[in-house]
Amino acid sequence: MGSFSLMHWVIVLLVVMLLFGGGRISGLMGDVAKGIKSFKKGMADDDDAAPAKPVTRIEGHRVPEQDAAPVTEEKTKA
Repeated sequence: MGSFSLMHWVIVLLVVMLLFGGGRISGLMGDVAKGIKSFKKGMADDDDAAPAKPVTRIEGHRVPEQDAAPVTEEKTKA
């Protein structure tokens, strides 16, 4: 009672084909396949690349002193 028979699946498939058309479904599946191939290629390219050297200093920016205490201004009510 809870499962669908083969005839139910055929009717559902026919309704989907009527709504979307055969060209749309095949075009959609082609786009999905291209996306998967592109993703796999991107993952392979990441593995081949050499690990980036960590940046120790940014040109043109002053590095704050590590030992200096932060200066804060406290406002007090008189």
